[in-house]
Amino acid sequence: MGEGQRLPVGIIGASGYGGVQLMRLLLEHPLVEIVYLGGESSAGKPYSDLYPHLGHLVNLTVEKIDLEAIADRCEVVFLGLPNGLACDLAPQLVEKGCKVLDLSADYRFRELDTYTAWYKKERSDRETAAMAVYGLPELYREEIKSAQLIGCPGCYPTASLLALSPLLKQGLIVPETAIIDAKSGTSGGGRHAKTNMLLAEADNSLGAYGVAAHRHTPEIEQICSDLAGHEVRVQFTPHLIPMVRGILATVYATLRDPGLVRDDLLTIYSAFYRSSPVVKILPNGIYPQTKWAAGTNLCYIGVEVDPRTDRVIVISAIDNLVKGQSGQAVQCLNLMMGWEETLGLPQLAFYP
Repeated sequence: MGEGQRLPVGIIGASGYGGVQLMRLLLEHPLVEIVYLGGESSAGKPYSDLYPHLGHLVNLTVEKIDLEAIADRCEVVFLGLPNGLACDLAPQLVEKGCKVLDLSADYRFRELDTYTAWYKKERSDRETAAMAVYGLPELYREEIKSAQLIGCPGCYPTASLLALSPLLKQGLIVPETAIIDAKSGTSGGGRHAKTNMLLAEADNSLGAYGVAAHRHTPEIEQICSDLAGHEVRVQFTPHLIPMVRGILATVYATLRDPGLVRDDLLTIYSAFYRSSPVVKILPNGIYPQTKWAAGTNLCYIGVEVDPRTDRVIVISAIDNLVKGQSGQAVQCLNLMMGWEETLGLPQLAFYP
């Protein structure tokens, strides 16, 4: 990229909610130019056919996926594909010199056997997968800066891990007591038609799903184990809540030192995230709401201690499509390119 030039980027799989969110962020990014959109089912269609509200800004047609053409035109490629497809494309893109940010689960796991067990896809790209860095900047900032391939975290793991990380890293909790109770808006289910996402099904209703078996569980456990320095198991239960955007994760765990009070933990959290510009630790007695984060790349965290039960309660709120997906990918891109970490990322919510 020469002086004054914008970074040429491509998006493969821009038709979903994560893809259109990525379009919004990259179109407003001062140092990036979108030069390629790729897809299978939407190939040949103007992007404005998929999202008419972007017709005045986007004059691109979705093209068939041609890795030679992509590598020739793009320095960076975002993969916004369903799980199990990125691992067929990323090795060739990396080999051709592209930086790749994968928004699916394909490059989030160090142990590919774990991935196969949960996602039911055999892998033949072990060499490429070994290069991948988990794209949570608050934990792996330095590794991301020098990476060529990023496995961007899921939305539930992002909200959960940002809430849990200081506790595990500092050894403040009994790890096996960690319970994550999380709620997500319906956009987390994607743009494809699904019966349980219909307004008549989801509105005025709240229910758990993936109980004791959600695919994000091993992803959360992998990073928790990293932080604790030994294998950690957590209890994770997701819920679908009748709103479009947002995740609220409430995390419970037993403190090792029952003498710790809320002020102690607020000091610890503030210190842990002092170099993390998108994490906002809330003051005494303030607990986050998803609306505060809607449309932003911010994570709001509130902390409480219950002296009756010797438990810490940590509540985090993010926008599942931004910090939980596309915004996090752009945050990683900024680090990979040596730019300001928050460049082009919104910090003002859609409020009210």
